[in-house]
Amino acid sequence: MVLEILQYWFVQKAFISGVTIAIICSFVGCFLVLRRYALFGDGIAHVAFGGIAAGMFFGIYPIWTAFVVSIIGSVGLQKMRSSTKMSGEIAVAIILVSGLSVGVILSSASGGFSTDLFSFLFGSIILVSTDEMIMIVSIGVAISLILMKFYKQLMFVTFNEEMAKVAGIRVTALNYLFVILVAITVVAAMRLTGILLITAMIVLPTVTAIRLKRGFKATIVISMAISSAAVISGIFISYVLDWAPSGTIVVLLVGSLLVSGPARKAPKMVRAAFNRSR
Repeated sequence: MVLEILQYWFVQKAFISGVTIAIICSFVGCFLVLRRYALFGDGIAHVAFGGIAAGMFFGIYPIWTAFVVSIIGSVGLQKMRSSTKMSGEIAVAIILVSGLSVGVILSSASGGFSTDLFSFLFGSIILVSTDEMIMIVSIGVAISLILMKFYKQLMFVTFNEEMAKVAGIRVTALNYLFVILVAITVVAAMRLTGILLITAMIVLPTVTAIRLKRGFKATIVISMAISSAAVISGIFISYVLDWAPSGTIVVLLVGSLLVSGPARKAPKMVRAAFNRSR
């Protein structure tokens, strides 16, 4: 009965866009979380809010201004982090409040919070247009290819940046490339969970996968699977129960995190019970 929704093109676009976003968010999220830079995405998301508000204020397509402002913000954040003694958390906080305050000012100057602005804040995956779906898929493919090309270098930098420099890896250039990819990912993902919930897509699947204690590659794959399953299930559940898809997806991700601990211990418990019964 529920499968009948798959005949609708707008639902198909939501699934395609949502799964693409889930995959790239999980990919970049693994590197961010292991670098202990989980809130980077949240900071860039709030910078993107300023870009969205700027686009609406100047009459430009908001996604394009969000891309430009987010990339500038990510480069600035990385510059602050690398050229000063400022901690990553403080740098993120500065960028976050700056982007948010500019967004609020421009929103009020352009007549307040509109329906379009709210869709970027809270997500509207069901309303994704065909052009936006093509853009998201294209971005997803490009980011995935770049991350796979530089996978070994990124992994080296993630676990030991100083040793990576000694090994001859261009760490500074690689870090700037990575934060730009994160910024592009955040803007692309706004249509799924919105600016306010984007951190959930980047952090929760990775943290859940890490708790299962597998290898690095396996963690990335598990994170992608968890995130994609949450997106697909969330869209179905939101259709049946008339809930907001973005909130439903995030609740499912939180639920997967909560059950990951018991799930990891289950095989040991089964083996222990089997041994006792022998």
